[in-house]
Amino acid sequence: MVHTGAVTVLVVGGGIAGLVHAIAARRAGHDVEVLEIRPDWAVAGWGLSLTGPALRALRAIDLADECLAAGAPIHRHRHHDSAGELRATTEPPSVLGPGQPTEVGIGRPALHRILRERAAAGGATLRTGLTVVEISAGAARLSDGTERTVDYLVGADGVRSRTRELLGLPGEPWFTGQMVWRALVDRPAWADDIHTFAGPAGTTGVIPISPTQAYVFLTEVTDVPGEVPDEELATRMRDLLAPFTGRFAAVRDAITEPGQVVRRPVQALLVEGPWHAGRGVLVGDAAHSPSPQMVSGAALAIEDAVVLADEIARHDELADAFTAYQDRRRERVRALLETSLEIGRREREGRHHEVHQLIGRGHAAMAAPI
Repeated sequence: MVHTGAVTVLVVGGGIAGLVHAIAARRAGHDVEVLEIRPDWAVAGWGLSLTGPALRALRAIDLADECLAAGAPIHRHRHHDSAGELRATTEPPSVLGPGQPTEVGIGRPALHRILRERAAAGGATLRTGLTVVEISAGAARLSDGTERTVDYLVGADGVRSRTRELLGLPGEPWFTGQMVWRALVDRPAWADDIHTFAGPAGTTGVIPISPTQAYVFLTEVTDVPGEVPDEELATRMRDLLAPFTGRFAAVRDAITEPGQVVRRPVQALLVEGPWHAGRGVLVGDAAHSPSPQMVSGAALAIEDAVVLADEIARHDELADAFTAYQDRRRERVRALLETSLEIGRREREGRHHEVHQLIGRGHAAMAAPI
């Protein structure tokens, strides 16, 4: 399809990638509608890190400063053993410039609020409780029985994307042998940067997300992603954190309520073939999902959303824009995915002393222009 100006865009999924693309597409003058299947914009998880590349991409749509103001600036990663002794420090490249944070920790609810408000203020239509159930040439049927005629459709509905399936694009996430636990806690006074702690059976850490809050993450090595009853989440997480002592112990002991804790399997995905079919194209976790060791899943999603809008502005043919978008993204995504998986593998084998260099190389690669 040839486009010579404004087009009609349907974004399936109101998460980070979908909302960022909605903002970027509206800035280009396109007519944008976002569908979010959850009725109340509920957000899973407590916080995340917006690395330098994520902030650089957000700067392109004038959102970096607002996200920095809403979170906690981070300048380095401090790596400790299970007793709390500092063993190494890594400092990701500051892509924002001298003296600027290398990344920012931010609460997921705060980030999603910023993105929703900016998308709505920019003129995007946001709808909840809806998704796409059928896609045909130039049209999409929604779960409420209505139809939309669109110039292009963006699948931003996560690692288990239904849109990917409807477009006929192959891709199946796989379990990496780890579960990730996250708990919201009061921010300890010493948590001025990201602090990680390597133990005999996993890695934990503290990431500040505001002046008063932080979240604790824990990777648990397991062959089977079994269920844990909600009422046992806090107790089980404290038990897994028992080997970690020193000043981290007080943080561990503050995890007392099941509602503080979220536990999820670590799944990875890379769609090896095209990320587009017809008028539909995938972004973020729907196309690729790294394990969390490089804290860069959000960065990849945000970059995708901005690059897709950029390529659509550069090309008259949408098919050419989709191809150019994937060409700019594939190898960068693959490198980050492989690095994160290798870090996870060495963590599972207890080879924590080998991880720091991999993290440094990964962040250096992500600092390259998109």
